[in-house]
Amino acid sequence: MAHLLGAERLHLEFPTRTVFDEVTLGIDEGDRIGVVGRNGDGKSTLLKLLAGRLEADAGRVTRRRGIRIGMLDQADVVDPGRTVAEAVVGGIEEHVWAGDAKVRDVIAGLLADVPWQAQVASLSGGQRRRVGLAALLVGDWDVVFLDEPTNHLDVEGIAWLARHLKRRWATDAGALVVVTHDRWFLDEVCTGTWEVHDGIVEPFEGGYAAYVLQRVERDRIAAASEAKRQNLMRKELAWLRRGAPARTSKPKFRIEAANQLIENEPPVRNPVELSRLAVSRLGKDVVDLLGVSVVYPSTGSGHGPVTDAAPGAPATRTVLHDLEWRIAPGERTGILGVNGAGKSTLLGLVTGAVQPTTGRVKHGKTVKIATLSQELAELAEWADERVSAVIAEQRTAYTIGSGSKAVELTPGQLLERLGFTSAQLSTPVKNLSGGQKRRLQLLLILLSEPNVLILDEPTNDLDTDMLAAIEDLLDSWPGTLIVVSHDRYLIERVTDRQFAILDGHLRDLPRGVEQYLELRRQGKLAEPVEASRVPSPLLPSTSSGSGGSAALAGAERRAAEKELSSIDRRLEKLQAQIAEQHERLARHDQSDYVGLGELGDELGRLEASVAELETRWLEVSEALEG
Repeated sequence: MAHLLGAERLHLEFPTRTVFDEVTLGIDEGDRIGVVGRNGDGKSTLLKLLAGRLEADAGRVTRRRGIRIGMLDQADVVDPGRTVAEAVVGGIEEHVWAGDAKVRDVIAGLLADVPWQAQVASLSGGQRRRVGLAALLVGDWDVVFLDEPTNHLDVEGIAWLARHLKRRWATDAGALVVVTHDRWFLDEVCTGTWEVHDGIVEPFEGGYAAYVLQRVERDRIAAASEAKRQNLMRKELAWLRRGAPARTSKPKFRIEAANQLIENEPPVRNPVELSRLAVSRLGKDVVDLLGVSVVYPSTGSGHGPVTDAAPGAPATRTVLHDLEWRIAPGERTGILGVNGAGKSTLLGLVTGAVQPTTGRVKHGKTVKIATLSQELAELAEWADERVSAVIAEQRTAYTIGSGSKAVELTPGQLLERLGFTSAQLSTPVKNLSGGQKRRLQLLLILLSEPNVLILDEPTNDLDTDMLAAIEDLLDSWPGTLIVVSHDRYLIERVTDRQFAILDGHLRDLPRGVEQYLELRRQGKLAEPVEASRVPSPLLPSTSSGSGGSAALAGAERRAAEKELSSIDRRLEKLQAQIAEQHERLARHDQSDYVGLGELGDELGRLEASVAELETRWLEVSEALEG
């Protein structure tokens, strides 16, 4: 595979630390690389160095001549004075970009709920981020750098982005480097992993699961080497301590060898260690939602049906309708749904913060509910306090585990086990990073010993190591757990059952997240699209009626059948062109790398067109079959 970009002996220092030291790596065509590591270790900085947005203190980055590099940085902003259309497609004529399948796919996948002619300034932060991502993805790039692209995307949006990136280039063309804490996404998209730690970048083959397996093996070997080193050190130090006369008579090289053994051995990194905390006793009754409905005044947005109670009365929106949910002790449930579907309302019913319009909510007598919110509100009163002081004001000692394995820890010991360094214990809460605040927030909640724990998007600001540590804690936590998250890996890891909020109803998902995505796709085929939200050329060409998932009929069916025949003809033509292109490659001078590359690029474009048409063929076929 052709080389696209490389870094040679990169060195970068910030005022307080060395970020990278002698880093050398390369990116070839076909690479799909996920970047992982602890927050603050330099993942985003690495992307900026490679993309040319930041210069290293020493070393160099080489790029193939004419290479096209696109990047989405976490700090990138979209001009608030432009419309969504201007930000995404610029001044290109509508008939031009509307005829580009890739552009249509990007806009439909990321901006279906965003008004096309709206001012960017009027959008939420999440919508602006999606506009920025769409503006990048509609372009033609040889290398794409993405920094946390799944932020502000729901489960459905993340699945779309994974599909798009997998079929954006041919298998051996283009390159992707992505920083993300979404481990499902890493496994789905990436064929290689870079771990950034301690000033270096360590490569691993495969996605996240393969990386974890290789890292465990690496740590096992490191632990064995450490044990051997300690044994050697003890012997050498015992020899060196045999009194001054004996020491001075020993060969000098022996002393130097012992010192070298100690100095050159790199420290073994210790993973963050978490253990479960004791919880209050939970009785047989937890929370029962009995025939519950919640109706809000309509604001003209949302996913529930809008009705008029009486002539002249304000319109209302039913967010949740006739819910029946009995939460059992120890139940571990994940809640899925698009933004605005009613997830926060459902959590509010469980906690008592929201009162039902009809029906009733019954709480058990021994229930003690705690919520890990997205806003970090629990830390506001402690903003000026040191971390150690915050914990010390809660208790003087904490018990980890139970029975014979119970261990009592001081506040400082507990915080260190939760990944805080000694220096961070003296840091004011307001000066902590987002991930550190999230860990402290979770710790304070668990120390209050709830028996029902609600996690509302708990993965925000956490790196993959800390996510794994928190999942380990939650795996062994004995209380009732309810999780709302767009992190598919987390949902599937820590919950045993998943529900989706669809059209105001709570739908059980025996097959989990994959079933939810299937239901959403089926729902989209049956739902009319608001013309005010999606530009006319992007209206789904899969004809849909208002009768749910019934087969198409009449003019709609004839149009779908006509499109299916057209796709068949185009596929046949493309397959012939691909066969001809393979013959050209075989006949071409094999020493002409430039010519071979151009022929290969054309082949990749043909194959990508086939993949798009085949996907569309399946969609239209499903619509015809109902």
